[in-house]
Amino acid sequence: MRASRVVAVGSTLVALTLLAGSTAGPNPVRPTGSVMVPVAALTSFDSCAEALTELRAAARDSVGPYGFEDGTLLSARAAVAAGAEGGSQPLGDAGPDHSKTNNHEADADEPDVVKTDGRRIVTVTSGMLRVIDPAGRRITGQLDLPGAEADAYWGSYRLLLHGDRALVLADGSPFVTMDRAWPTPPVESARLFLVDLAGAPTVLGSYRIEGSLLDGRLTGDTARVVVRTAPRIEFPLDAIGSDRARTRQNRAIIDRAGIESWLPEYEWTAGDERHTGRVDCDRLSRPKRMTGTSLLTVLSFDLAADQLGAGDPVSVAADATTVYGTARSLYLAGQQPQPGMGLLRWRPTVRDQVTEIYQFDTSEPGRPHYLAAGTVPGWLINQYALSEWDGHLRVATTVGDVWGEERRSESTVRVLRRDGGSLVPTGAVGGLGRGERIYSVRYLGHVAYVVTFRQTDPLYSLDLTDPTKPLVTGELKITGYSAYLHPLPDGRLLGVGQEADGQGRTEGVQVSLFDVRNPARPTRLDQWHLPSGWSAAEHDPHAFLYWPANGLVVLPVDTGLRLLRVSADRISEIGQVTHPTVTTHSDRAWRRPDVQRALMIGDVLWTVSEAGLRASDPATAQGLGWIPTT
Repeated sequence: MRASRVVAVGSTLVALTLLAGSTAGPNPVRPTGSVMVPVAALTSFDSCAEALTELRAAARDSVGPYGFEDGTLLSARAAVAAGAEGGSQPLGDAGPDHSKTNNHEADADEPDVVKTDGRRIVTVTSGMLRVIDPAGRRITGQLDLPGAEADAYWGSYRLLLHGDRALVLADGSPFVTMDRAWPTPPVESARLFLVDLAGAPTVLGSYRIEGSLLDGRLTGDTARVVVRTAPRIEFPLDAIGSDRARTRQNRAIIDRAGIESWLPEYEWTAGDERHTGRVDCDRLSRPKRMTGTSLLTVLSFDLAADQLGAGDPVSVAADATTVYGTARSLYLAGQQPQPGMGLLRWRPTVRDQVTEIYQFDTSEPGRPHYLAAGTVPGWLINQYALSEWDGHLRVATTVGDVWGEERRSESTVRVLRRDGGSLVPTGAVGGLGRGERIYSVRYLGHVAYVVTFRQTDPLYSLDLTDPTKPLVTGELKITGYSAYLHPLPDGRLLGVGQEADGQGRTEGVQVSLFDVRNPARPTRLDQWHLPSGWSAAEHDPHAFLYWPANGLVVLPVDTGLRLLRVSADRISEIGQVTHPTVTTHSDRAWRRPDVQRALMIGDVLWTVSEAGLRASDPATAQGLGWIPTT
């Protein structure tokens, strides 16, 4: 019978994962098959000439008649242009008790659309940074960010907050124009702005680099930003001839491309100063297998400084899509490239499904240092599938066919440790959720929880105290699935996802309260269900808020928020919060009322949308004040 499972996993040693291991104990769950995959590693290029030769060769293998096999039509136009205009003061007295961004790791802050230090709320929406005084319930400063003009309005904006400094991450997505019935591809550029918040918000400096923002982390004073860049190679859209002839033509174009087509260019400003640069070949590394169509660049910025500088870039010619960070490490992970992988007709085999993971040391300020690499069978659902603990990294992946009628798939949790430059396996437990895929993962110290789903949702309990001999200890079957899992006090776990019928058809958002104190007998204590509803927290944990002082859970549902209270064994609804649509006379004719975030400051609940901020009583959901973002 098809099933969906929440898997509780106990483990003391945890690391990156390479190949399927065995299980032991009563009722063992064994993988249906193990896939041996080569250990990944990064190698530096000896020269720009060597880098160009290998990048060209990889790109030639990846190109087809209409461009690269992921369907991307790349442009040769440069993307570096002028950025922004321009003494940080120490942070004053700490504000009232307040919530923080719902990060994967508490000691590695993640960018989001709103931050608070208790004294102020800082938001960045629609290209505008605003500073709000929660005590006075008013906007005290706002800044129209450079580059937020109409052609980049639909880009995304996030920020990191450090004392009196904000680092704004802007991912520009200009409108696509039409040319000869083909879209002219926009030139992507990631922009960063260092903003001083000590007085009126002021841009101290900017940074612009070709590519798109993948993610970022803030540990201590250092912000690290990961940017993904495509080569600047333009293929003709009006070429005629057979597919074979067009492919030959595109390969000839690649053969004429210089190293500058791959190495990311950047520009940074500080006041009236403007500097340009390009990542050097000695800062570029490559894995054993690459496509030549993607470079990942890690930038490092000291937010205690008065300028961003050149970012001390480090680049990898890899195709990673997942960033996971702790206070000491940064991991880049992505599926190993395969021939034809980007084509719609491609259906991966088990051997094609391999995830590469690269570990960097970020324990010291400045540029991260490459430590080790490893590969694991299968693919990751998101960064929550990774967890560094006690010198190891744990990884949960799904492998197999989850698209066909037979659904021959299964999931595995593996444990890796670093041995020299390799992440090597110490143990694994597999055979989880056969015919399904992972929907969510949560690691809590030596315990982990994994949800798989297709039709119903058994909750497996696994003990990984001995990482070489994992045991299956219990199972609980329920309907639906949890796409996000959040730990609660006293051995409880909250799941946010969808209810489903017996055939796996989703029936609306649900919140499940689990008792996981006894790993042999996990139980569901209560459930809250809203038919036909959906929640952004299912795919974006930043949208979820839990306030332990009073058991408050704030959940975006449809366009508003639902306030729930979680007690020892019950979920009850308090009420809902919505925002009005605000019309303006500016170029942005209206602001969406969809409530994106919630935060607590003292005993007041603040909610944020493009339309404005609302202060509410968390005990009743009654409004206390409204601040429109006009």
